[in-house]
Amino acid sequence: MSISISRMSRIAGAATLLAVMGCDSTAQEQPVNLESTEARLSYGIGLRMGQRMAADGMAIDVNAYAAGLADAVEGAEARLTEEEINTEMTAFQERRQAEVEAERVAVSQTNLEEGRAYMAEMSSNEEVQTTESGLQYIVVAAGEGDSPVLADSVEVHYEGRLIDGTVFDSSYDRGQTVTFGVTQVIPGWTEGLQLMKPGGKFKFIIPPELGYGEGGAGQMIGPNATLLFDVELIAVTNADSE
Repeated sequence: MSISISRMSRIAGAATLLAVMGCDSTAQEQPVNLESTEARLSYGIGLRMGQRMAADGMAIDVNAYAAGLADAVEGAEARLTEEEINTEMTAFQERRQAEVEAERVAVSQTNLEEGRAYMAEMSSNEEVQTTESGLQYIVVAAGEGDSPVLADSVEVHYEGRLIDGTVFDSSYDRGQTVTFGVTQVIPGWTEGLQLMKPGGKFKFIIPPELGYGEGGAGQMIGPNATLLFDVELIAVTNADSE
């Protein structure tokens, strides 16, 4: 059975309206029959809408929300002008953006302070060596042969962690080594790889300025995160031999 966009909108509206009406009782107390296809679809759309609102940090007046939804579904005249609605939506977006930025700044500062404290503690470890740039490393196994240079490619196994021990990436877990150019990685890696020899195993402690900085990377590496890597240099391919 095909359902038009208009009809789906009405179904979604009805479902959401049922969810927000009777706000003095919990959603679980609302009698809803979910046996039909339309009812299940309506409930699913309503649930997703609510989840998005919660994720966006929206404080909803359920009575006003229900009134607006009912007016739209029934084709009634809107109680606010487009200009008034746009003003409120813009104000909300600006508030939310400010909140998100404040959260990012707070996380960034916390990461920076905790990372500096971690590296300061590690500097007292006699096994830890520190370069002029601030990269810290531990030689687990020295390896043999020539160290890679900037023009070379390397084959490595590695595991990356945050200072709390959270693993964010691991070639070991994937069961496959990785090959890339020495300059195709973050600065801490580029510098550290040139200290290694084939067969060597190092531990890198990379401050944010040699890692992903204030921008972070993906969902797991936050702004100004200090990164820990176990790196095993499997092989070096010289640019001249490629």
